[in-house]
Amino acid sequence: MEIGIDSFAAILPDRKTGALPSATDRMATLLDEVELADSVGLDVFGIGEHHRAEFLDSAPAIILAAAATRTEKIRLTSAVTVLSAADPVRVFQEFATLDLISRGRAEIVVGRGSFGEAFPLFGLDTRAYDDLFAEKLELFLKLGEATNVTWEGRFRPALTGQGVFPRPHQARLPLWVGVGGTPQSFARAGQLGLPLMVAIIGGDFERFRPLVDLYRKTGLQAGHRPETLAVGIHAMGFVGETDAAARDSFFPGWAHLTATIGRERGWSAPSRQQFDAMAGPEGAFLVGAPATVADKMIHASETLGGVSRITFQMSTASLETAAMKRSIELLGNEVAPIVRAAPETPAHPNHNERRAGAPQH
Repeated sequence: MEIGIDSFAAILPDRKTGALPSATDRMATLLDEVELADSVGLDVFGIGEHHRAEFLDSAPAIILAAAATRTEKIRLTSAVTVLSAADPVRVFQEFATLDLISRGRAEIVVGRGSFGEAFPLFGLDTRAYDDLFAEKLELFLKLGEATNVTWEGRFRPALTGQGVFPRPHQARLPLWVGVGGTPQSFARAGQLGLPLMVAIIGGDFERFRPLVDLYRKTGLQAGHRPETLAVGIHAMGFVGETDAAARDSFFPGWAHLTATIGRERGWSAPSRQQFDAMAGPEGAFLVGAPATVADKMIHASETLGGVSRITFQMSTASLETAAMKRSIELLGNEVAPIVRAAPETPAHPNHNERRAGAPQH
């Protein structure tokens, strides 16, 4: 199993004063985090995409390019790129350039996005939310197959054989499809035979098993090999010396961001009791001491029939700089060895040769 971190470059107010830290300083600490993740042997670091005051990740490819110059082995990916609101040609060029800078360590996770700010910002109609994504994903896949593409769609001017440059260092950029809880999204990824990154930011892992089964079933029916139907998990996660220390470090930032977004969406205010339940044995938060977190990761893989990658969304603890760095160290040095030594879980009930593999790099 590949293990990594996803960050939204959250910028959070000081607990006591309410003042925001410098955006410049927060970006510097984020790059330090990527460098540390590389040094402790984690497999991947992802940067999200948002267009909100709480996050500094509106241009993930630029952040990842800066990280590429400070790292050696860790793979660098988006988490996710809101392809619906972007020009696929430009996105391809950005990540192909990142791939050259990193000497073949770039990946991309594309999705429709869970926030709507990008659509009016770029003059797009949210009523075409799914159609935009489907069409732009089709074009992006074609760009990976050939330098010169002839293509026509509804939402972008046609391509009539123009060359798209530069080409990436890798023969093909590894691409995952990021999904939430919509069956249509799971089935589409399976139909296309693309690796699946499932955002599980609440509840429990069990409720996603029928959707993951739908993905695998659809993929097999479409003629794709089982080993290409990789499943990854993006989850809230944080590692501390003890369960209590991890929860105390992670909760304040999580509560602040959840309350901020919840007020916009009509959610009830988050509580510590609610948080502790999700960080407990039955919840989907990977928050706790190394042994606790490792056990939950192994459980998550077993529950979903085999998982190729788990990435931790831990940037809501960004104010606790020392705890954040210690969490990364514990994840790489203590959690990862336990998880990697665990027996592999078969990827599909009808396929016992191997678990779902990660995309070929």
